Amino acid sequence: MIEFFYNGAPNPLKVGLFLEESGLDYRAIPIDTKKGDQHTGGFKDINPNAKVPAIRDGETTVFDSNAILLYLAEKTGQFLPATSDRGQLLSWLMFIASGVGPYSGQAFHFRNIAPEFPYAIKRYHYEANRHWQIVDDRLEGRRYIMGDIYTIADMAVWGWAPRIPYVLEEPDAFDRFRNIARLMAELDDRPAAKRVHELVASHTFRSELDETAMRNLYPQIFAPDPV
Repeated sequence: MIEFFYNGAPNPLKVGLFLEESGLDYRAIPIDTKKGDQHTGGFKDINPNAKVPAIRDGETTVFDSNAILLYLAEKTGQFLPATSDRGQLLSWLMFIASGVGPYSGQAFHFRNIAPEFPYAIKRYHYEANRHWQIVDDRLEGRRYIMGDIYTIADMAVWGWAPRIPYVLEEPDAFDRFRNIARLMAELDDRPAAKRVHELVASHTFRSELDETAMRNLYPQIFAPDPV
């Protein structure tokens, strides 16, 4: 049985969607990052980067959400395109991993946690918007990222896309990103997606962003300046 270490953040949601779609037998283990569960020695043995999600599949541990998606897809043979399209799949999967997620996260972080850095706010807002526009353009005339086949690339988008209005501080952002909105509506309607949301709701994660939570989420704020 696969052990799935998760919380309700965008990256664990992607993996939860695959697990529910694939029918793999798994046990969900909540990691409350505001309480600091990610910094325990036991969890860091699984993911030395102290982030969720991570999985343990027998003797194999995998961390980083898109790496997990690829691992599970290759393990099961599910939600992959034709072999001839593997290069495109990897390109979009890594584009989401290295661009969409990080820029979206940093755009939200600097606007809400470090507003004293206007250049960082401007840079990350610009890049997050640019990356999401690339995704929306890719979906123009296509049902899914890879065309007519539902793949792990769509799952990777599904984890982050609901955060677009908050990332860009633009409540009506989906009026611009109509293709992403269409894809999200389709995926949200899938029974597997509903079960992922039920999983997250089944555990009460700490909600207060107090000093303890800030220390666990953003330890660099409290760390001494490098010598």
